[in-house]
Parts: sequence; structure tokens; C-alpha cells
Amino acid sequence: MTIIIDPQSSGIAGNMIIGALVDLGADSDKLKEIMEKSAEEFGKVEVTFDKVVKHGIDSTFCHVEMVETKPGIPYPEFIQKIEKLDLDRKVKETSIRVFERIAIAEAQVHGKSLDNIHFHEVGASDAVADVIGSIYAYYSLNMDNQKVIGLPIAVGGGRVKTAHGVIPVPAPAVVEILKDAKMVGGPVESELATPTGCAIYAEICDEIKDFIPLIKPEKVAYGAGRKDFDHPNVLRIIRSSDMAESDSIDVIETNIDHLTGEEIGYLFDRLLDEGASDVSITPIIMKKNRQGSLLKVISARKNREHLIDVIFKEVGTLGIRITPNLHRGIAKREFVKKTFNINDADYEVTFKIAYINGEIISKRPEYKDLKRIAEDSGLPLRKVKEMIK
Repeated sequence: MTIIIDPQSSGIAGNMIIGALVDLGADSDKLKEIMEKSAEEFGKVEVTFDKVVKHGIDSTFCHVEMVETKPGIPYPEFIQKIEKLDLDRKVKETSIRVFERIAIAEAQVHGKSLDNIHFHEVGASDAVADVIGSIYAYYSLNMDNQKVIGLPIAVGGGRVKTAHGVIPVPAPAVVEILKDAKMVGGPVESELATPTGCAIYAEICDEIKDFIPLIKPEKVAYGAGRKDFDHPNVLRIIRSSDMAESDSIDVIETNIDHLTGEEIGYLFDRLLDEGASDVSITPIIMKKNRQGSLLKVISARKNREHLIDVIFKEVGTLGIRITPNLHRGIAKREFVKKTFNINDADYEVTFKIAYINGEIISKRPEYKDLKRIAEDSGLPLRKVKEMIK
């Protein structure tokens, strides 16, 4: 499965992302609750969702109205407040990374350290609601397990009034955030790309392309912008299946010669819990004929730096090798649950089914379910495997 985020015509903003993800299937009632509750510490907001038509395009408009404002606060204090929010760990950590992108950009523009940065527009309650709402919707739609491709962002033109005075469009912070992405001016004299929207885009996109790759579109969703132009002011998101799916990955490696078997086992599980796509540990002979292990971790680009940090802390290694941007072919996968009666007890088993061009090439029960049945029933694992087909 591939998700295309298309901001080529009307740019990108946090509320446009949320509107498009609701149009794609995210729960608007749950999002309203999450967004309003998360923003309370920074100022009260009211969130509404409406279906609107933008120059003939039926779309979803997410309106975040600030009903209470509070003064901007230093970045470290801002992050402390975010960390205390009652949110799923993944949603909170990814949201913090989005805010960090904005803070780094602001610090670069103003020549300050992160500790001395005060959040104004981007730390206001509506921006908090936009970021957390977008990331919550991203995870609720299981997009972290799909490939997300971003297309070039239309940033608009002209000038815009901010807390720092009148500045040219795109705003300096937008340019900093999009240094590793692609942008184009126009097509109107207006601000089309906000720092919040660009930071969310930069965080959730696995890859930036000039054009849409070979896909089979399954659903097209539109998130409406607030302004009206002579063209549809909408962000388009396309959910698709690939004719031949591929995945861009990084491979992280390091040699280990000082950890015990138990410590290596713990490291293996920890890396998977922290977002590694796969982990393998191979016995090797190192220099001076010492026995050791080769740790190899497959990671999506967005998880790479976090996993490297985990390895440094857990292993204490002096060096890590990274092979970036490798491509692997992957089959389309889905998970199906079936119930089996074994020794007069019902057990639910999850099957991983893999497809290539619509043809099933693999159908396997999950090991953890087989293990659970064997332990509960007293049957040998081999026998359980024979019975579960």
C-alpha cells in the first residue's frame, strides 16, 4: 500500500492534512476530542469538521478556532507540556519530532539555540491541535506501516504578517523545514505552505518524488484550505496499491563482542519494539580471532536516527555503519483472523497473507498464536502447526 500526499496546487497546512485524513477515513469525532483536549494546556480551541466544495472538488474542511490565547513559552517548557499529555506513546513521540523540526528551523533563522526559542504562531493552541490531530490520524489509519510519498509543495508568493513582522512568502522557517524536500512558488500571491504543515509533511513522508509512481488508486481524499482562490484550494491524498510494491530502507550494522547472550536477546527485542523493521544477529570472527556478533537492523528512514541512538546507548559501541536508501521488493500483505477448535477450546489465529498482483503466494499463521495454543493445550508445537491450516 502506498499513500501519496499531493500539495502541488495549493500547498499544505496542518488543518488541510487533518481534513484530507478524515476524508480518507479517520474518525472525526475522536479527532475532535483528541485535538481539543491536547490543546487545553496552551489555550482552548473548538474543532469542527464540514464538507465543503472548493471549485467543484468535494472536500473536508477542518476548522480549528482559538477561543483562548496564552503567551508564547520557551521551547523546553513547551516540550515538557507535550510530554505530559495523555496520548499514545507513538503519537506523542512523533508529534514532538514535528515540533522539533519547527524549533530547529526557527533557531536557524533567528540565530538562537533551542533553549532560547519562544514559540509564537507554531506554539499556539491551534498549531498544537493541528500537529497532534494530524499525527493521531496518521497512526489511526495505519499509515506508519505503509509507504508515504510526498510530491513538491506549492508555497505561494508575496508577503505575510507574522509575530516577527512582515516577511516574504515562503516564510524563512518554511524554507528551512523543506531543505530536504521540494517546493515551487505560486500559483497565487498568498501563503500556501505553513511551517506546521511542512513539518508534519517532512516527518511522515518516507520519500519525496517529482511525479506519482506507478500505482493503482483505491481512494482519493481532499482536505480543504481556509482561503478561496480561482482554483481548488485543497490538499489531495491518494491511497493506492502498487503494481509491484517496493520499499526504501536503511541498513544499520555494528559488531558486538562484549555483551552476554541475555543482553543480546534484550537488545533484539528492544530494537523491534522501538520501530526496527527487522533485526538479525550473526556469529562472526573478529580481529585477533575474537568471537563476536554482527548486529544488522533494517529501518525505515524516519526511524533510523532513533534506532541508532538506541544502539549507542544499549551497546556502547564506538561506531555504527549505515547503508542508506536501499530498495527491497515487497509483497502486498494483509492479516486475517480465523478461529479453530482444539481440544474443545476455541482459539483465534492470525494469518499473514502475501499477494503479488492479486495472487496469494504465502499464507502463514503467526508463530505467537501457535505458541500460545501449544502452551495452553499441552500439544507439541509441531502438532498444532499441522492442525492450523
